[in-house]
Amino acid sequence: MPDLLITNGRVVDPSQGVDALQDLAVVDGKIAFAGSAEAAAGRAGADAEVLDATGLTVVPGLIDMHVHLREPGTEEEETIASGAAAAVAGGFTSVACMPNTDPAIDSETAISFVIQEASRAGLARVFPVGAITAGRRGEALAEMAQMADAGAVAFSDDGAAVPTAGLLRQAMSYARMLGKPILEHCENPSLAHGGLMHEGAVSTSLGLPGIPAEAEEVVVARDVALARLTSSRLHVQHISTRGSVEIVRRAKAEGIQVTAEVTPHHLTLSHDAVRGYDPDFKVNPPLRSAEDVNACLEGLRDGTIDVIASDHAPHLAEEKEVEFQYAPFGMIGLETTVGVLLTHLVDAGLVGLSEILPALTTGPAAILGLELGSLRAGCAADLALLDLNAEWVVDPKQFKSKSANCPFRGQKLSGQVAATVVDGRVVYKR
Repeated sequence: MPDLLITNGRVVDPSQGVDALQDLAVVDGKIAFAGSAEAAAGRAGADAEVLDATGLTVVPGLIDMHVHLREPGTEEEETIASGAAAAVAGGFTSVACMPNTDPAIDSETAISFVIQEASRAGLARVFPVGAITAGRRGEALAEMAQMADAGAVAFSDDGAAVPTAGLLRQAMSYARMLGKPILEHCENPSLAHGGLMHEGAVSTSLGLPGIPAEAEEVVVARDVALARLTSSRLHVQHISTRGSVEIVRRAKAEGIQVTAEVTPHHLTLSHDAVRGYDPDFKVNPPLRSAEDVNACLEGLRDGTIDVIASDHAPHLAEEKEVEFQYAPFGMIGLETTVGVLLTHLVDAGLVGLSEILPALTTGPAAILGLELGSLRAGCAADLALLDLNAEWVVDPKQFKSKSANCPFRGQKLSGQVAATVVDGRVVYKR
């Protein structure tokens, strides 16, 4: 593998508190040096590939710990290879894929299959998350230890919460012994049943059945209590309500091992976006009230929320091009996350780049136990080059993803990925 020299870039690395003009030398797939141009050139070989980062911001490779790659089972929506291509086009060098495939990723064989297909694609790193229960049926635990040995980085029945406290307590105890976190989709099905969007004034005006905030909050409260009981690590997926943020904030203050993630759409869109009955805005958890959006923003600012994750959920066009009530939940996000965050949050002055980047790098890396998310010397050379000023119009037809269910289509965004490097290899250039 030839060496790589990245020149003239603004390097921003939250893991080291670095924000400076530096050159980077990459040798044998690892960061060898960051600093002056002459010193960096001296560390890289004479035949090193040169990547000119003039006018660009060089950041650690982004990590998305919540994506749906649909393989095995519904490869027409997304495959591990197409999802990995979408990831690197969006600046993500690592993704963790959820197990709600068909069949579910609930065995050592399934975990090995994901790892094998990701290696074959040779793009983003793909870390499989194993199902908590066999077949995700919520009846009996899956073979968690075998999956951990095969490479599972965490456990989740994403798409559904573990239905009983007793079974979740058992799962948390096993996960603690294995040194892995439990990632919970916090939703009470009896409260959410039949709901299509957030329950509130907008759902009433549209005549659509709603999902109350309490459907999420009662499960967050239950799971936090079980995390305290078992001394295990709980990660709350796609948090969306003010009450949930407050529960997590209190739990952290008590020393309970709980972390949380929020999606770009729950930081930038409210239930008002559903007024046009566009099924691309139909997601689970639903887009909430403006008050909930502000609470999630505050949670990100004060560290209550540790991670921003896309919850990339591909669907076929024919599935989404139906009446709102018949469409599946979910939207894609790998290729728009950077632009949406920079445009609607950073450029709008709501949060700073220094608050966004840890939630996309060191935060998920720490939760999943990955030695990634840093440009420190000796670390794997996973990085993204961002053009913070590039303006572009979202056109899903240009995406690497196989699906196009994107609510931001047609929007003009500021901030785009110029190049992505994984393990010292340039795997994407705009």
